[in-house]
Amino acid sequence: MRKRKQAGASRAGSKSKEKVIGCGVIGYGAAFSMGRNHAKWIASTPGLKPVAVCDVDASRLQDADKDFPGVETYTSVATMLRKSKLDLVAIVTPHNTHAPLAVQCLSAGKHVVVEKPMCITVAEADRMIEAAKKSNVMLSVFHNRRWDGDFKTLRDIIGRGIIGDVFHIETFGGGYGHPGKWWRADKRISGGAFYDWGAHFVDWVLNLVPSKMESIMGYFVQDLVWKDATNEDQVEGIIRFANGAVANLQLSHVAACGKQRWRILGTKGAICDGRRDGHFLVSTEVQGLRAEIEVKYQSSNWEAYYQNIADHLLRGKELAVKAEEGRRVIQVMEGAEKASKAGRPIKPKYT
Repeated sequence: MRKRKQAGASRAGSKSKEKVIGCGVIGYGAAFSMGRNHAKWIASTPGLKPVAVCDVDASRLQDADKDFPGVETYTSVATMLRKSKLDLVAIVTPHNTHAPLAVQCLSAGKHVVVEKPMCITVAEADRMIEAAKKSNVMLSVFHNRRWDGDFKTLRDIIGRGIIGDVFHIETFGGGYGHPGKWWRADKRISGGAFYDWGAHFVDWVLNLVPSKMESIMGYFVQDLVWKDATNEDQVEGIIRFANGAVANLQLSHVAACGKQRWRILGTKGAICDGRRDGHFLVSTEVQGLRAEIEVKYQSSNWEAYYQNIADHLLRGKELAVKAEEGRRVIQVMEGAEKASKAGRPIKPKYT
């Protein structure tokens, strides 16, 4: 079995210095300045260094040069891969470009971090994973919200057995309002209404239920209210797991009456989301008595994602977000749409 390609020999060639992984960012703006944020997270992580930025907009490259003096700037991915001394590339671009850009970078022998969602289809995810294996490099998806304080708290509560075994999860995101006119509301580019916050919700759920998926069902509503948007008005996915647990995930732009983000039922209790107050309301059993407790959210720590990347590439630590986990997320979102169209549950290939 081949060992994965080691990244980033020290630029000075000195054994006394820690190795440095040269990183490039594709897509410096403009969505929420996420490209800039990736570069900042990289710069703040020991062992990682932003050395190149690629963007089709010259003004964004000027911003990158101001933010990171001396950083190399490119308008062509191919040129950046050929000229810059890169070990890793972070892809922060519209969803439909994730797969082709990732395959291009992986095939060039670069480690890749791709923004969520990993891609749009399972077939694309398969091609990305195969390209990483062929080049013997790392591929990871930026599911940074595993380090959100509220989700860390959920995992802790469930992991301690406070509510027993989880058998039912409900999640909700959205409200009543136009989905927007930018590419995030264009299904051809975004993948659909499930592919933004839904990617986080699916990843969260799959990390809360330690069981294989048995079936995926979906209920999608389109052109009900927002006729000028190609994304769905509302999407709903239902996952049934081998251990009997069921998860219902709903994302909506037509929910005039919303719901709490989380409702989790266990054999000994439940967790309800009290987001406005920064805590969960937990029902549990204490020596035969029913009790309710408030559990405050832990602190968020998105920087931990890139710290894990550095630890994995430089120190051999296990990768926190594996490409196969990103593919499972795509399986759920794509599968829910297929199930909605077919009017029946589908059995996932990657369980």
